[in-house]
Amino acid sequence: MIFLELFITFFKIGLFTFGGGYAMIPLMQQEVVGNQWMTLTELANVIAISQSTPGPFAVNAATFVGTGVWGVLGALIAALAVVLPSFIIIFIIAKAFTNFQNNKWVQGALFGMRPVVIGLIASVVFLLMSSELIVQGAEITNLQVLMASLKYKEIIIFAICAVSYFKFKLHPIKLILISGGLGMLFLGVLPMIF
Repeated sequence: MIFLELFITFFKIGLFTFGGGYAMIPLMQQEVVGNQWMTLTELANVIAISQSTPGPFAVNAATFVGTGVWGVLGALIAALAVVLPSFIIIFIIAKAFTNFQNNKWVQGALFGMRPVVIGLIASVVFLLMSSELIVQGAEITNLQVLMASLKYKEIIIFAICAVSYFKFKLHPIKLILISGGLGMLFLGVLPMIF
């Protein structure tokens, strides 16, 4: 029955993901961590790996989670389930594109969904920042405690990448490589110096 549960979970995630891969992370957190398939820290690692491997984020994340739950077959089921809703919806929309394009109900629904996508993406930032911060087994949700808990090395990496992106318009791939390199330096060479 784990296969059916895995399929239904990722079908639901795929069905209610509006705004791209980042918008699916809060729902994935609720479902994957809620089903105790992964811890919050493991999910944060899956998110990081899914972002740095080629391919769509949703498929990568579903594949990693599915593999953890039930091996290769779990990966196939989760990946299929997460893309199936989009395939069905796009197929239906493509058949009746002109009706959907000018439909005021559809336009109104899409207009209303845009702000929530921004909120979901913002919540991902806090999820990823707090994923490793555990206090006696409870997740830290207080923003002040979270900000106070950040290590100076993480703040340095964030500042370098933020300045590089906003000031110098550095490509995101270069930012990923730079932040990975800085992380390796901070955790490999620099701890011996400081």
